[in-house]
Amino acid sequence: MSNKNEGLSLLYRFRWRLTWLLLHVAGPASLPDHLDPRSRMERERAAKVARAQRARQEKEAGRL
Repeated sequence: MSNKNEGLSLLYRFRWRLTWLLLHVAGPASLPDHLDPRSRMERERAAKVARAQRARQEKEAGRL
C-alpha cells in the first residue's frame, strides 16, 4: 500500500474522491485556504494517514 493511502479503507478512499470531485465541480468558487472545503478534506485526510503511519511505527518499535 502506498504511503498516501496508509490506514484508509477502499470505501473511504472512494467516498473521499467522489466528494472531492463533486466539490471541485459544484462547490464554492474560490475561498481562502482555511475556508475551502476541499483543502479541509485534504488536511483531514493527511492527518488520518499520519496517525496510521505513527501507529504502525509505534507497533513496529514495540516488536523490536
